Amino acid sequence: MKRLICYSVFLLALSAIFSSCRNNTGGVAGASDSTAKKGITKTAWGQSDSKDVFLYTLTNAKGNQVQISNYGGTVTHFIVPDKNGNKNSIVVGYDSLNGYLAHPPYFGALVGRYGNRIGNAQFTLDGKTYKLAANNGKNSLHGGIKGFDKVVWDATTVNDTMPLLTLTYQSKDGEEGFPGNLKVTVQYTFTDNDELKIEYNAVTDKATPINLTNHSYFNLTGDVSNTILNHTLQINADNYTPVDTSLITTGEIKLVKGTPFDFTTPMKIGARIDLVKGGYDHNFVLNSKGGSLQLAATLTDSISGRKLEVFTTEPGLQFYTGNFLDGKLTNHDGKPINQHSALCMETQHFPDSPNKPQFPSCILRPGSTYHTVTVYKVSVEK
Repeated sequence: MKRLICYSVFLLALSAIFSSCRNNTGGVAGASDSTAKKGITKTAWGQSDSKDVFLYTLTNAKGNQVQISNYGGTVTHFIVPDKNGNKNSIVVGYDSLNGYLAHPPYFGALVGRYGNRIGNAQFTLDGKTYKLAANNGKNSLHGGIKGFDKVVWDATTVNDTMPLLTLTYQSKDGEEGFPGNLKVTVQYTFTDNDELKIEYNAVTDKATPINLTNHSYFNLTGDVSNTILNHTLQINADNYTPVDTSLITTGEIKLVKGTPFDFTTPMKIGARIDLVKGGYDHNFVLNSKGGSLQLAATLTDSISGRKLEVFTTEPGLQFYTGNFLDGKLTNHDGKPINQHSALCMETQHFPDSPNKPQFPSCILRPGSTYHTVTVYKVSVEK
């Protein structure tokens, strides 16, 4: 009898440990297990457009994890420890496909064919005017009504030195109004240094605008009850592109110095946000000018001790402070996602570039390959 009681106590203690681990990760199975096997696993996650949807879990040597679905190339969880070793997800997301099928505001999405806005939902290319869906007032946003974030991608995985997920999608000529059959390949790699590397490639049979990005909403505390206004941000950009009342770039490139857009030195996000009507939702002109992989921005949080560095080959970075979040949606842990409870740092070509010839060209032509790389690296400052 004594042995039976001891065994029962052991089972209760073990159950409590597993329950605690599960709570620390927002209910993601196995996500808090530091002994989780390095590699990539695949879980059935439902269907969309009569196609099977899966959730892929990329685990590195530290047992940290990124979860990505082939529905919209969506990053659903990015699970890393804070300064006390507690693990939770630093991105807004859902545990089930249904949350994404309800079309939330691009949580974790792979955005295309053209990320950000195109003014008046049209552009002229090689003498021909193309009309797009106006899904953001009079403008086109993030690829239109059914952009790349709402399609099921073909997926392949590799368990090698690092877990690697490759997604491919064939965007047909005329899809959402864009010209050309566009074949897109996106690779996600999660390194042992807690770097999520996203590599975008595309080819086309007709000239077309293209601007692919990831639309993850970050909160480094791992708790959307905390706003991101106390996060500290530095952006390596001496200039930004002003916008009009519909958030379309005016075509100007202005210095950030002496304005609320000056993040050339570390600055609390909330320090000057009230001076920006509606909050930050602006493109920053990176000093690197694009081409080579360089540090674009650094985000830190004193509560968790986490630091997020963004590296990119792109010439621009859209900094968005979740201005339109209103608490009607809830995070994977059931907490409301309120205004300024998360932020986006979308690496990109400049908004409305198809209508702004003075901006870096976003036109991909037959015979050329679109190729960009962005890396989100997480570390802890104790």
